[in-house]
Amino acid sequence: MDAELKSLQIDRGQRSSGRPSSLAKGWIVAGLLIVVLLAGGWFFFFSDKLDAAPVVNVERVSAISAASAPEGVVLNAAGYIVAAHRIEVAAKVIGKVKWIGVDKGDRVQEGQVIVRLEDDEYQAQLQQARGQMANLEAKLAEALHGSRPEEVAQAQANLDSAKADMEDAKLSIDRAMKLRKEGLTPQQSADDAQTRYDGAVHRVNSLQKTYELVKLGPRQEEIDSLRGQVEQARGAVAYAETTLANTIIRAPVTGTILEREVEKGEFVTTSFVGDRGAKGYVVSLADLNDLEVELDIAQNDFAKLHSGQHGTVTTDAFPDRKYDGFIKEISPEANRQKATVQIKVKVSKPDEFLRPEMNASVAFLSDAKPEAASSSAAARPVVMVPAAAVRDSAVFVLLDGKAVRRPVKVGAASSGGVRIEQGLIGGEDLIANPPAGLKDGEKVRRKA
Repeated sequence: MDAELKSLQIDRGQRSSGRPSSLAKGWIVAGLLIVVLLAGGWFFFFSDKLDAAPVVNVERVSAISAASAPEGVVLNAAGYIVAAHRIEVAAKVIGKVKWIGVDKGDRVQEGQVIVRLEDDEYQAQLQQARGQMANLEAKLAEALHGSRPEEVAQAQANLDSAKADMEDAKLSIDRAMKLRKEGLTPQQSADDAQTRYDGAVHRVNSLQKTYELVKLGPRQEEIDSLRGQVEQARGAVAYAETTLANTIIRAPVTGTILEREVEKGEFVTTSFVGDRGAKGYVVSLADLNDLEVELDIAQNDFAKLHSGQHGTVTTDAFPDRKYDGFIKEISPEANRQKATVQIKVKVSKPDEFLRPEMNASVAFLSDAKPEAASSSAAARPVVMVPAAAVRDSAVFVLLDGKAVRRPVKVGAASSGGVRIEQGLIGGEDLIANPPAGLKDGEKVRRKA
């Protein structure tokens, strides 16, 4: 066993030379050759694709006569159908809803009663105002008719009685003065008689004035004052009548109920309206025979449009139905945040298929009229190209295997393409749909 164990021990005296064996060298050379062959094959296979020019569709540009050119569309825009005049019918007085006779979608006529409010308080106010007016009218009539004969007779009788008392006081003072001279009565008795006489004279004078005033009647100023009070009372009655009438809410125009905002028992107010408090209006109403399309036009396209310009209106709901329209309103100011200008296109003959808040598109037509064939303008050819061929007011034409960028002036668009006013004359090889990122002078290949 000892001998065997010694034979298994490593002799550390022997050192490795550090050189690989011939077999290992062979494997290394073979691996390098494989890598070189793979790299060469990849380069040979893909180099042709890396250097290959993009393949493009090429169409020959043709020119047609101006008379046969299709009617142009200068701009397409999308917006929403709106009612030209949406009315939120509100109450003029506050009160609780007593009755409502319409629902959403109902058609109403102008003047038709749609809501009634409770009117007990307004009835009482009208009765009070009428009573006050009757009282003042009676006072005015009394002033205008003057004093009655009985009143004049009464004043005359009071005056005659006072004169009789004055005569009696005159006799008493004469008698008292005579007795005083004879020394039969004291001076006090004469003074008392004088006092009674003076009082009788003053009373006669007062009743005389009263008699004259009764005969003359009231002053003109008093009559004018009463007339003013009567007019004020009549105004109060008219106001109370109007307030009472306003508890009956009628349709201001003929149209369709868009929204019903109140129910029986709810409170309607004319002041501040809260989220869960009283309602500010009772129904929303609009005439659906007067519809418009509201559009936001980018400022870059605004120059293509003008007031009165016609266009074709279509909706997403009914794309096969087309309506004629024209620009009725152009906003006097632009939207700075959106960089747009709002316009409204009036739909000439709307029907029951059009509803407010529908999506709608308008294709604005060119105002250019076809000219006579004998004119020089009609003889000038018109170039039409596919809309996809125009990129940033330029097209690419194929010349000697390269894409050459050519600026063009674009005119009206139609279903047949885009009209080119300047830049092409016909006969050019046009790249119909240039790839994104195509550069001027870049090599391209025509699609077979």
